Amino acid sequence: MSVTTIVDLFDSLGKRYGAKPFVCAKENGRWHEYQVDEFTDQVNQLSSGLISIGVGPNDKVANMSFNRPEWNFVDYAITQIGAVHIPLYPTLADQDIKFILNDAEVKVIFVSTRELYEKVDALRSEIPLLKAIYTYDDISGILSWKELCNPQNDIEEINKRRAQISPNSILTIIYTSGTTGTPKGVMLSHHNIISQLQALHKFIPQGVERALSFLPLSHVFERVANYLCAFLGITVYYAESIEAVSANLQEVKPHFFTTVPRLLEKIYDKITIKGSELTGIKKTLFYWALNLGLKYELNGANGWWYETQLKLANRLVFSKWREALGNEVKLIVSGGAALQPRLARVFMAAEITVLEGYGLTETSPVIAANHFDPKNYKFNSVGKPIDGITVKIADDGEILCKGPNVFSGYYKRPDLTEKVIDAEGWFHTEDIGELDPNGFLRITDRKKEMFKTAGGKYVAPQIIENKFKESLLIEQILVIGENQRFPAALIVPSFENLKEWCSRHSIQYTNNAEMIKHPEVIKKYEAVIALFNQGFGKWEQVKKFELLSKEWTIDGGEMTPKLSLKRKVIINNNQQLIEKIYMQ
Repeated sequence: MSVTTIVDLFDSLGKRYGAKPFVCAKENGRWHEYQVDEFTDQVNQLSSGLISIGVGPNDKVANMSFNRPEWNFVDYAITQIGAVHIPLYPTLADQDIKFILNDAEVKVIFVSTRELYEKVDALRSEIPLLKAIYTYDDISGILSWKELCNPQNDIEEINKRRAQISPNSILTIIYTSGTTGTPKGVMLSHHNIISQLQALHKFIPQGVERALSFLPLSHVFERVANYLCAFLGITVYYAESIEAVSANLQEVKPHFFTTVPRLLEKIYDKITIKGSELTGIKKTLFYWALNLGLKYELNGANGWWYETQLKLANRLVFSKWREALGNEVKLIVSGGAALQPRLARVFMAAEITVLEGYGLTETSPVIAANHFDPKNYKFNSVGKPIDGITVKIADDGEILCKGPNVFSGYYKRPDLTEKVIDAEGWFHTEDIGELDPNGFLRITDRKKEMFKTAGGKYVAPQIIENKFKESLLIEQILVIGENQRFPAALIVPSFENLKEWCSRHSIQYTNNAEMIKHPEVIKKYEAVIALFNQGFGKWEQVKKFELLSKEWTIDGGEMTPKLSLKRKVIINNNQQLIEKIYMQ
């Protein structure tokens, strides 16, 4: 079936799904399955309603919600009338909401809950072009999205609008929160997204029928995964919340889901903590299997004896890991940040395929990805560039790419667009990396995040941070040292694991603020730092550190919605601690 726009994809859903449900969500404690006919009828009614309130071609309509079927209704309804979808993270700060809605000149916004309605409504006087707010939840006295649905479908007008949509039409403007400055509106066309579907469908193995979705649809990574499921006829189940993911995995038994490395790290940490609580032969078997998994190599490279032991480990130990994920997972795709190679190895050893990919919002998003075929998979890499995309490494190590995935530009900011797309059409990612002789891409750091010490040595903090996070006692870490004598670190302990460590060492745990000052705790972290420093050059090694009592969060403004650290914010917020480090 020829698909050149998302409207074409919408039209083809019936053939792709047949009798299978398109999307599902928990409603009143039970999974509600939306069949394609019900879904398309709802979309057409909503499109008609948007037309009736004056939403025209190229008008901007915003959508601020956690994942739920209504997100999809609104997405396709906006798209097929030629309007432009502006997704917003529900966790955005007021100043960012105001900036985006004004910058994009949004006329209508959909929000999921009363809390989000009140958040936007409180800003309404400062957003002059905003005409209406509709909620997904039924709330007395507030306009519901259902009230906008027009059962007398204006199919004739919808079809007129559809006829004007081309592959180069702007589908969406996604505002990147970034780690500094005001958000930038990334304009993505239908062609950008469709080119991704045409390349990425080859990365999904046969037999994938169900997906669990919990990463925010407002991020291009999950949104393209959602379209990819539609392209392949995969039913999407929306998790009730991040906290409910474990329970939903057991209910849905998905074959596929996307994630960010931090969530895989948490899964791994929970498994290893449970393993440490075992006794006797069970504990011995657990650590035997775990150590086997951490040594895993592809294509039987470890030899027949290793493979024989691994089969036994899979039967006795790793089978329980698969059960925790629903027992039917065929594929996990990780993106948004660097995946620790040890996690990839141990999950692959446990017969849980984890594919790491790489890209940016500006590249729709995927530039490169590992494949489930072991011949096209390499640990400590993000795979090879996907079909249609060319990658080269600039003289200073920056990754550049060309292809149909590269965005149309920053909304209202041609000056910024010119800075990232050069005269030859290469998109500058601002990431540092290398291509090996077999074409596998490895990311080594962010160009803007590398810093030079006072001694003139360059330090790539992300590599160091990733290594240190292998410790169960470190939840978050930020390596600093710009123009300083040596690198140092701000560390947020994993307080759950720290409590367990204190208990084992007969140290009374009082509260987080007191424990980070406890001499024995500090001594333990000194040992952890010394251990992980061993793999780095002397100029890169963390010489001093400070422990923090509170985790960095999205709500606190220290993290982006995709869980990247806002380095400048964290540094600004902890100036006194940093001064203390370097005054000693």
